[in-house]
Amino acid sequence: MKNMLKDPKIIVKPGKKVKVADFDPSYKGVLNGKDEGVKLLEENVSAMIELQDKLYADNRNAVLIIFQAMDAAGKDGTIKHVMSGLNPQGCQVYSFKTPSHIELDHDYIWRTYSCLPERGRFGIFNRSYYEEVLVVKVHPEYLLAQNLPSVRSVEKVNNEFWENRYNQINNLEMHLVENGTMVLKFFLNVSKDEQKKRFLDRIEDPARNWKFSSADVKERQHWDEYMEAYSDMLSATSTEYAPWYVIPADRKWFMRYAVSNIIINRLKELNIDYPELAENEKARLEEAKRMLEGE
Repeated sequence: MKNMLKDPKIIVKPGKKVKVADFDPSYKGVLNGKDEGVKLLEENVSAMIELQDKLYADNRNAVLIIFQAMDAAGKDGTIKHVMSGLNPQGCQVYSFKTPSHIELDHDYIWRTYSCLPERGRFGIFNRSYYEEVLVVKVHPEYLLAQNLPSVRSVEKVNNEFWENRYNQINNLEMHLVENGTMVLKFFLNVSKDEQKKRFLDRIEDPARNWKFSSADVKERQHWDEYMEAYSDMLSATSTEYAPWYVIPADRKWFMRYAVSNIIINRLKELNIDYPELAENEKARLEEAKRMLEGE
């Protein structure tokens, strides 16, 4: 199946100024329909199991997968379906909520440092430090709780402030990549109409009432502001070493397939394989084999 890494309808070309509106949330590539998408996802999950095993055994690289999206776009479901076959020993998932008092007394990236994946492992961030240029950009008053020396009032928050944050994030990701962590960033792009439909489904289904919060509807009132913040973020932080992939999210089956396709093809770029033993180690294996067979 087509390698989607270079699909211009999904990847944000580094250095290019884009808007979320440039990307179609209902795009489904060349797939014929849901049945094909589900089948290909299953194949990709199987392939990912082998690649994860090699990553773990090789123990030289790590993979950080970041999911950002509006509410109800499908972050949880994508993580569940795409990463379902991974060995839990080599994978950690973190969901970042409202910062605690302790976290607010540190820089905004601090709380993610200890969650970064070790060599040989996958780290999955359900939201991330990018919230600091998304929800905080839409609600700059949240910055006052961070006690920043340069921000004593909302009026002090200007374009230069946000540009500095974009640069800080880019520098962090460059550091990670240069030290062996592959950074994969997915923006799950759901349309406003589809979000409304999913909210109503959650309200009407008792089994999914727990997934709905009235705060989600309040945030929906800022939709245009969020789209502007996402557009700025995608434009400023899609780099050669850590590009953004805008995944169409109106069709869940395609969204999950597309994410798995990109993860598989990026992992293949690492050219990882099981470690090859030195000759003396191979000799020890042969000796152990003879001892076991001689029992």
